[in-house]
Amino acid sequence: MNNYSTQTHAQIATSSAANRTRGLSPLRRGAVRVARLALAGGFACAAFAALPVQAAPADTMIKAVKFDDVNEVNKQLSHGMDPNMTDDQGMPLLVLAAREKSDKVAAALVANPKANIEITDKAGENAMMLAALNGDMEMVQLLISKDAEVNKKGWAPLHYAAANGHDDIVKLLLDHSAYVDAGSPNGTTPLMMAARGGHISTVKLLLDNGADLNVKNQIGMNALDFAKQYKEPDVVEGLTARMQQTQPK
Repeated sequence: MNNYSTQTHAQIATSSAANRTRGLSPLRRGAVRVARLALAGGFACAAFAALPVQAAPADTMIKAVKFDDVNEVNKQLSHGMDPNMTDDQGMPLLVLAAREKSDKVAAALVANPKANIEITDKAGENAMMLAALNGDMEMVQLLISKDAEVNKKGWAPLHYAAANGHDDIVKLLLDHSAYVDAGSPNGTTPLMMAARGGHISTVKLLLDNGADLNVKNQIGMNALDFAKQYKEPDVVEGLTARMQQTQPK
């Protein structure tokens, strides 16, 4: 009857390796052991490198905000994610949602009791300003319903809505007591921004709500000057006619 070895493959390999190194000097045996360890470490590193890279929770949250993925946002918020966190450019999540017109995500963020609806980015812009600039009526209404400040000091939402000629948002803001002649840090008014952009209907809307067409900014320009400089003939004609109507006869 044959005598079969009961050694495992690992034991055979170990025994064989031991036999190969038995005749070597201690220095050589040490070098062989180091080489084996290095080889084993290389395999281990390769195994770790093959593992899939998991996105950080913050990156997942930012991506969800950009794509209006409200389910993911709610999930992250339930796990303790800060609704006021910023992306790597310093833009708060709510401002990012306004920029991307992610209305469902914005609603989820402002519903969080920890959310600061007045939070601004590095340029001093908040969610209502960017929503007004984008003509996002739904988001502006949402923020107003949460008592967001309509008359922000400096550049205000009304400046931004007027700059792009969003008459519906201009009217909404005015209906909620937005100051029609709000002055930016350099004295620019919403009327000047509307004139600069050539938005004749917005110019008329602001004037009909009491905007002062004689106000000048810090460099001495009024709305008519803006219209002339930016070559908006319809606005120039309309403002000129309105000025003539207001002059004493």
